[in-house]
Amino acid sequence: MSIYVGNLSYEVTQDTLSAVFAEYGSVKRVQLPTDSETGKLRGFGFVEMGTEAEETTAIEALDGAEWMGRDLKVNKAKPREDRGGSFGGGSGNRSGGFRNRY
Repeated sequence: MSIYVGNLSYEVTQDTLSAVFAEYGSVKRVQLPTDSETGKLRGFGFVEMGTEAEETTAIEALDGAEWMGRDLKVNKAKPREDRGGSFGGGSGNRSGGFRNRY
């Protein structure tokens, strides 16, 4: 299981976020996604803790708490949806099929 942490300050680091969650148990991993074009933080992250009980305690304690000037949104992370390889459905081939070369 993983914890979603939203509304993070753009100044947050993996170490500072880990320290906050460490008050509620052992932190196994912290992920802070960045924008692929700018490299800047996206304002949310994921935390994995040692046990589900530790994660539940951290969620209950930190959801809605103010940290670094922002009210955190903390809950169980939902599984990532399979977005597939195409946009808007279809085959991904804009011509609708093979082009006639003759």
